[in-house]
Amino acid sequence: MENCIFCRIANKELSSEVVYESDQVIAFRDVAPVAPTHILVIPKEHIPAVHNLSMEQRNTLLPAIFEAIDQLVEKENLAEKGFRVVNNAGQEGGQTVNHLHFHLLGGRSLQWPPG
Repeated sequence: MENCIFCRIANKELSSEVVYESDQVIAFRDVAPVAPTHILVIPKEHIPAVHNLSMEQRNTLLPAIFEAIDQLVEKENLAEKGFRVVNNAGQEGGQTVNHLHFHLLGGRSLQWPPG
């Protein structure tokens, strides 16, 4: 999708601090972090939100996304103290970029509810 900022990052049209990449997934540091570790994990393919995933994508893409998260948790040393994985869907769900993405947050105490 040509106007999607995350598609432009995935296609290397915009620079970002990439911390993980596979055939299906790319992960990069958030430009406005809310925690010491704030990484966005996205599919390279444009999918608006989690409820737009096909059954095939649920069976192939979601495992690839969570493999990326697993590797990043280890790389960022988050497992011992804890971390949060967040997915927002839709305007009232807090989604600000209409491209499926997961936030990996860690490095500080994360309260609930988040706000």
